[in-house]
Amino acid sequence: MKVIVVGLNHKTAEIEVREKVAFDGSKLDEGLLSLRGLPEIEEAMILSTCNRVELYVNVKDPVQASESIKTFLSEFHNVNRELLDKSLYIYDDINAVRHIFRVASSLDSMVIGEPQILGQVKDAFEMALEKKTTGILLNRLMKKTISTAKKVRTETRIAENAVSISFAAVELAKKIFTNLSGKVSMLLGAGEMAELAARHLISNGVKEVIVANRTYERACELARDFNGRPVKFDGFLQEMVRTDIVICSTGASRYVLMKDQMQKVMKERKQRSVFIIDISVPRNIDPEINALDNVYLYDIDDLQGIVDTNMFERKKEAEKAEKIIEEEIEPFLKWQSSLDSVPTIIALRDKAEEIKREEITRLLHKIPELGEKEKEAIEYMTTAIINKLIHPPTAALKEDSEDRDILIATIKRLYGINGEEKK
Repeated sequence: MKVIVVGLNHKTAEIEVREKVAFDGSKLDEGLLSLRGLPEIEEAMILSTCNRVELYVNVKDPVQASESIKTFLSEFHNVNRELLDKSLYIYDDINAVRHIFRVASSLDSMVIGEPQILGQVKDAFEMALEKKTTGILLNRLMKKTISTAKKVRTETRIAENAVSISFAAVELAKKIFTNLSGKVSMLLGAGEMAELAARHLISNGVKEVIVANRTYERACELARDFNGRPVKFDGFLQEMVRTDIVICSTGASRYVLMKDQMQKVMKERKQRSVFIIDISVPRNIDPEINALDNVYLYDIDDLQGIVDTNMFERKKEAEKAEKIIEEEIEPFLKWQSSLDSVPTIIALRDKAEEIKREEITRLLHKIPELGEKEKEAIEYMTTAIINKLIHPPTAALKEDSEDRDILIATIKRLYGINGEEKK
């Protein structure tokens, strides 16, 4: 039995290709059952996200199964086979296990350390369990995958440090205010990054969002989304008196907030701290404002510098994560390797039990007057003899040795086992 991965991701395929082969909605149910129904496939699960589509399968013949899966993907999604071949990658054996561990641990993600992928892997596994398309090998593999990913999260700082502009802004706000609970924020303009930052702020405890935009209707629309309050753009200065965090992204060609204006605001605020994020290009906030006491002004370059530093830190943590994954691969592969001898161990025990039954039956025909106690004693004695006789070859088969295949063949020949695997 071998695990193989057949898939494509953001590194190997454009979004147009990923969209074509995505298993979304009812396609996942149908696709999973169709995949498991292929004669070359013993077990199967499908991971389908916006950045990747991967099929994890247990097979006997990796080469034959890979070809069958490629044909399946092409026909199921009605996608040109040549187009698929250019985008697909295939991993087997140790490389397949390593890849799956790395995916769940977010080492193969577009953003290293992103938290969503582990949940997506769990969901894919639960779907496969629900549809009964997995078995002993994939079940053990996915449980090990999930525990390894959790270990990476626990023992490294790979998920720490903001690596997006919007989240970096929130992390800065936390450093300035310690606790964002109860703080008031303002969106000055309605740029996409400003929106994202506002959403992060809300999820971190900000109690109110004020939205000021040159188009008042747009301000109202955004305010509804944030359960906040819209204001007309020419009234934002008055609102800043009670605002702790300002996110500016107006798209104006000049400064919309000058130093002298901010001095008046700070006087009315009685010098309470204000955090201002200017993510506009060109800048919309007079940089001289940063010289004022208790005003903390950051622009897009400041935030990008933080993101770059944090990304470097995550990459260093990723090196630690890779070591953890390598340590976790070995015990799983040893367990997987032991599965090769399981059919022979079962067959050996069955053979021994068959011989025991035949000999006991022959004895009872010769001595029919034996009582129940005597029969139990014979059963106990023959079972003990059988167990002692087959213990050495069974123990040898369970060992992790390079000559296991030779040992399996030898035991089959010595004990007259025909090699048929018993499920």
